[in-house]
Amino acid sequence: MNFQAVKSIYAAEMARMFRTVVQSLVAPVLSTSLYFVIFGAAIGSRITEIDGISYGAFIVPGLIMLSIMTESISNSSFAIYFPRFTGTIFEVLSAPVSYVEVMLGYVGAAASKSVLIGLIIFITANFFVSIDIAHPMIALLFLVLTAFSFCLFGFILGVWADGWEKLTIVPVLLIMPLTFLGGTFYSISMLPPLWQKLSLLNPLVYLISGFRWSFYENADVSVALSLGMTVGFLLVCMLLVRWIFKSGYRLRT
Repeated sequence: MNFQAVKSIYAAEMARMFRTVVQSLVAPVLSTSLYFVIFGAAIGSRITEIDGISYGAFIVPGLIMLSIMTESISNSSFAIYFPRFTGTIFEVLSAPVSYVEVMLGYVGAAASKSVLIGLIIFITANFFVSIDIAHPMIALLFLVLTAFSFCLFGFILGVWADGWEKLTIVPVLLIMPLTFLGGTFYSISMLPPLWQKLSLLNPLVYLISGFRWSFYENADVSVALSLGMTVGFLLVCMLLVRWIFKSGYRLRT
């Protein structure tokens, strides 16, 4: 393992974040604060509790997951797309580093940013509502696994995209709607029976539900199933990234 190569890529990507700190850190915190203000005032006044949990506290895990998913995809997709766009990716590909080291550098930096944003949003949420985490280690596990999974997914998206508009089309038209329909702001048990069954086809339900359980021991689906789905998605993304580097798909042309 060439740790110096991993460190160099990781440091370069982290430096880019601190050069754009307003976009990278401040913007997600401000948008999440607006969610608290809008949903807390508009909906929280009508839905005071869900399963014995105050509505403001109930939506915190969903909001953190929403930010983690969107930021992970955005960070990692741009991180690999920009070198492809400028042609500097060939310097990385010609260097004596393996695909694992390249992946660890790019994806590790993007995941670090996402976890940092998640922690900052959690701290911000405490200014609005009182939050207790029943299982902090499980919460951290879900946070890290989700960040790495969606960073890998974003990496794949950044390799697949052949234009700037394609970097946003999947997050905007697929991930964002699935997140909102995945129980971010409600429990799927509140839906009619048919829609509850249809919601189980949404893979993001399992991520949000498992993360919420780590806070309040309250979940729409089995925690073990949630963890299994998260790990399964991570493994699929890792295999796809491995295939991309082995085949050179859209990297060598």
